[in-house]
Amino acid sequence: MTADDSYDRLDDDDYPAYTMGRAAEMLGTTQGFLRAIGEARLITPLRSEGGHRRYSRYQLRIAARARELVDHGTPIEAACRIIILEDQLEEAQRLNAEYRRTATPHPASV
Repeated sequence: MTADDSYDRLDDDDYPAYTMGRAAEMLGTTQGFLRAIGEARLITPLRSEGGHRRYSRYQLRIAARARELVDHGTPIEAACRIIILEDQLEEAQRLNAEYRRTATPHPASV
């Protein structure tokens, strides 16, 4: 790996750069919270060669959204489900908009 490769990772939202301890600290939460959202399959942290959980910036944004919902009284399982459904809705809307852009208009019936 070259120095350029390392610098490229700084901008990669999917690079698992953060340990569980650092991720929990950044989010102001506990490691148990991160384990719980992992068990609920909201995020799946990658594992280091030693088996330690590693989180990406993208995963931390999702975890922060879950924490926000939990802080407002939503049970953790429900918060995870809400976020998953929000993500699915966003993707469906994106696909629908793309379909509408590429669909050719049908000629009017005569």
